[in-house]
Amino acid sequence: MASSSTRRKSLFREHLDDECPISPVPVPPQTASAEGSRPAPSVRFPSLTELRVGERYHVISGPGLTSGDLSQPTTNDSPTFRTDPIHSPSPLPARHNSTMYRLGAAVAFLLAIVPLLQSTSFFGHATILQPVSGNAVPNTHADSSLSVQRRAESPTNVCFRWAQQSAIVNGTLYLYGGQAITEPGQTENAWNNNFLTLDLTRTWQIATPSLTGKSQPSGPPKVSLGTLWNSHESLYLYGGQFQWKPAESPTAFSLWEYSISNDQWVEHSNPETSEGVSAPSTGQPVQRAAEGAAANVPSLGRGFYFGGHLDGYTTEGWSQSIARVYLQSLLEYTFPGEPNTQVTSLSNKQNAGSDGVYRNITQGGLQAEAGFTQRADGLLIYVPGFGEQGILLALAGGTNETFTQMNNINVYDIAKSSWYTQTTSGPIPDYRVNPCAVIAAAPDGSSYNIYIFGGQNLIPAGNQTQKNDMWILTLPSFTWIEVDMSGQSVPYGRSGHTCNVWDGQMVMVGGYVGDQSLTCESPGIYVFDMSAAQWVNEFTAKSPGADSGSSSAGLKDGGSDSTGSNNPFNQQPNQKYSADNPGGLEGSYGYTVPQAVIDVVGGDKSGGATLTTPINTATAGPMATGKPITYTPPDGGSTTTTTSTSSSDSSRSGGSGVNVGAIVAGCVAGVLGVIMIYLLYCVFIYRKRIALYKRHVEMSRGEKVVPIPGLLTSSSNGGKDTPSEPSRGTGARWTTTTSDSGSGHSRGEGSSSTAYQGYNAVRRNSDVSVTEDLLAGQEPTFFGTLLHPRRSLRVVNRD
Repeated sequence: MASSSTRRKSLFREHLDDECPISPVPVPPQTASAEGSRPAPSVRFPSLTELRVGERYHVISGPGLTSGDLSQPTTNDSPTFRTDPIHSPSPLPARHNSTMYRLGAAVAFLLAIVPLLQSTSFFGHATILQPVSGNAVPNTHADSSLSVQRRAESPTNVCFRWAQQSAIVNGTLYLYGGQAITEPGQTENAWNNNFLTLDLTRTWQIATPSLTGKSQPSGPPKVSLGTLWNSHESLYLYGGQFQWKPAESPTAFSLWEYSISNDQWVEHSNPETSEGVSAPSTGQPVQRAAEGAAANVPSLGRGFYFGGHLDGYTTEGWSQSIARVYLQSLLEYTFPGEPNTQVTSLSNKQNAGSDGVYRNITQGGLQAEAGFTQRADGLLIYVPGFGEQGILLALAGGTNETFTQMNNINVYDIAKSSWYTQTTSGPIPDYRVNPCAVIAAAPDGSSYNIYIFGGQNLIPAGNQTQKNDMWILTLPSFTWIEVDMSGQSVPYGRSGHTCNVWDGQMVMVGGYVGDQSLTCESPGIYVFDMSAAQWVNEFTAKSPGADSGSSSAGLKDGGSDSTGSNNPFNQQPNQKYSADNPGGLEGSYGYTVPQAVIDVVGGDKSGGATLTTPINTATAGPMATGKPITYTPPDGGSTTTTTSTSSSDSSRSGGSGVNVGAIVAGCVAGVLGVIMIYLLYCVFIYRKRIALYKRHVEMSRGEKVVPIPGLLTSSSNGGKDTPSEPSRGTGARWTTTTSDSGSGHSRGEGSSSTAYQGYNAVRRNSDVSVTEDLLAGQEPTFFGTLLHPRRSLRVVNRD
């Protein structure tokens, strides 16, 4: 028989492939029968089991069965198969035969239809044709290998879990894959595709976390030590290694996207690189790497994967006889629908397509030099505010033989696609691989603090130790600070754990604890209060997440800064996302600077750091030329408001560096100043009106006194009861009986008595009457002056 190679089974066929060959069932040759009254059939109907097998195996192939086996020549000993129907002559007349068949068919039809009609209202009532039992359905012993099994739910209760992939979107922590053992002593089959969620919009105790198991997806592979990038709508599973105990061969790499709103996974197969800045290669297949350092920047619409390795458990077709290869490249993935001017194909204000765009950065500044080391199992941290689009910091990691320095940090300028080096100050942490880290921003943005916990020492070989110390690297001073955790309930040392930040708290899940006499560590979830710098027994939810229906729904003004609809990305209240700015670090809501950092960089819990540049002066890159974006804290504390020069892709909002708090404060101060000037002006007018009112009241009282004859006859009397100034126009005057025509005081010639035309004549025709009409006989009020300043000004000016 011709030899044939074993066909590789597809990973996602749900065990429907059966590689055992199926022999055709021989059909005996048909012979004529004189006894039968019906034509003998030429086709045999298979049994139910055989029918299922026939439906499943649309292609019959496998070891020991070749295409030639399907068409072997017949021998004299083998039965001859006929494809044409064989009919035998019937001894009965055809007409009689046909009538009997029709009659039998009619009877069979009636026997079948009458019971069915009884279950309807045709006969006036309905009965149950077949009663349904509420008991469990009996097992029919169907062949499980030939049926599609329901996807299992991901277990939440395991002994240990580590090396999983994690991401936070809208207050939900997603965990995928990794390794887990369900019982003590288990040493194999630890790899899994468990898919879990942890609710961070609720308060829970670490002994009973709000952990939920979702259905295990049938598409994405079982991998560990990869990453979950995330936008605000989707998760993207990249990288990871396949199981090695027992060994499994990796498949071709595909990026798997999980749509949060649709709750489904989508495969993006055959990814290739695109040409761009510091990335000359294009059209190269993207390989699956493992144990790299990942960073996620939803505000830029990109994910990054730095370093890692390739070997026989990551790459399809890689021989196990070929040694592992460590990487120093930086893989950048632009999410679908997002811009990136650093990519040649997107430089003309275009956005990435439905599969996204990959750029493999290999020639970015120091990256092309010999001193830039290869590494795996490290950290990659995104820090906003420096440079035009922020920076990435590469920390820790190493290979099987060397470690990466912790006193010299590699800094990547995202906008320039170039690497630099920055020297740190303070005590230096021990070398390590596989720690975890999170970052939070001070309320005013004057400092960014990176928290690093745990890790592993691989040297000397065979004597691995797991660490449980906590360190803070504070920027921009680049100073290491060891956290004093004496007296606290510190978790066991570990590596391969994941850490994420929300509401200013670090949530740590799982980790490999080594040989520390632990039978099980369940649930294995811990919380570190980053503001108090201590481990706590409870996660305290401070924001409920975004509105339902969308991870970024309800971006609107107003309301509390802690509500999801107004702060869906969990940023500091004065660093929130807006249409013009992507805002600050996500997950920093409620975070304040711990005392250990204040003692080193100055300021207070709201920020105000006095060390705003590296202690060891930067020689190049954004740390040498720029300063962090700082904000006005919500409590109105005094801080600097220096902004760095910042811009972004023209087709995407964000990164402008505008100090919104300072602008609002300036506008408010200007409005208050105008109001104060107006109030002072109204006070001045009001006081003038009061003085004028009192004066006119006194004058009006004098005018209403009845004149006594003789008192006003003296021409020399200036008369306190007369107006001190004669009217400038023609008007009434006080006159006497003097007939002196030259006196100029004659009103009615030949009059022999004093002429008095009364108080009303004076009010109607004097300037005083004008002002009194404006006063309307009422005492002025300050409120009236505020409402009618022009009228009040007329009164004062006419005085």
